[in-house]
Amino acid sequence: MKALVLENFGEVYTLSDIKKPAAGKGQVLVKIKASGINPLDLKIKEGQAAHAQVNLPAIPGIDMAGIVEAVGEGVKNFKAGDEVYGMTGGVGGVQGSLAEYASVDADLLALKPKNLSFKEAAALPLIFITAWEGLIDRAKVGAGHNVLIQGGAGGVGHIATQIAIAKGANVFAAVSTAHIDLIKEYGAIPIDYTTSSPEDYIAKHTNGEGFDIIYETVGGTTLDNSFKAAKQYKGHVISILGWGNHSLAPLSFHGATYSGVFTLYPLISGKNRKEHGLILKEAAQLVETGKVIPIVDPQNYSLETIEEAYASILNGTAKGKVVINIE
Repeated sequence: MKALVLENFGEVYTLSDIKKPAAGKGQVLVKIKASGINPLDLKIKEGQAAHAQVNLPAIPGIDMAGIVEAVGEGVKNFKAGDEVYGMTGGVGGVQGSLAEYASVDADLLALKPKNLSFKEAAALPLIFITAWEGLIDRAKVGAGHNVLIQGGAGGVGHIATQIAIAKGANVFAAVSTAHIDLIKEYGAIPIDYTTSSPEDYIAKHTNGEGFDIIYETVGGTTLDNSFKAAKQYKGHVISILGWGNHSLAPLSFHGATYSGVFTLYPLISGKNRKEHGLILKEAAQLVETGKVIPIVDPQNYSLETIEEAYASILNGTAKGKVVINIE
């Protein structure tokens, strides 16, 4: 099969002919139709993601959508011909999705949403799982919660905004001026972070009390500001970028709580992988009922034009999640 191989960090991928894998015990062999690109992929390529535990040479690619070609011993929930999607590799020594085929742990997969193309479905796994683990598994978001999504138009952010709305929360999303209309379309209240300080939007939208749940996707000073914006005694801050040095004093003074999300853990450790498949079943239901819609860049890229795809992310010209079509 054809596959992109990263031989050395900081270098371009090599398009190689390698042996097609077979479905082992508990696995399914998937003919990959599309591979979603995440910012993490770019960091891995440059050797800037030690936490992803990538050993070279490696086939990159974290998200995928495709068709089951064969099932291994013990697999009961999938059959040949099923259209599936998942966050299935590219880290922790597991083969990634920038290839024509992959043998995938069946626990990581779910049936693809019927109303999405393979390209659209491949855009969803990592960002949906990340948003869900923070809002549902950690914060138990529900009706009546006042929720602030920091970076509400970003990859994880626009999915988190839609999930919180679907669960009945009152959702506020901090975005730039250019994304205000998008947030209104979702049914959330936009906060223009370029013109509104944390003190301003805390006073305006919560009467100075703070938010019940804050999902933080930006890191740095935005995380520090999120600690200050948590509701007294009841606030819960979740972050996907809780790195660096941060003072917990504001969080402590509010009697609030903090949770981190590390979506790669099941892939790297081999533990709790079934949870990812179950979350993607929830995703399919929300997508098929029109409650969650991923934003996907309209440009078409292939294994041969992967560098152009990466460039569109780096230079900011991509208009949504970038996906590689696997021919």
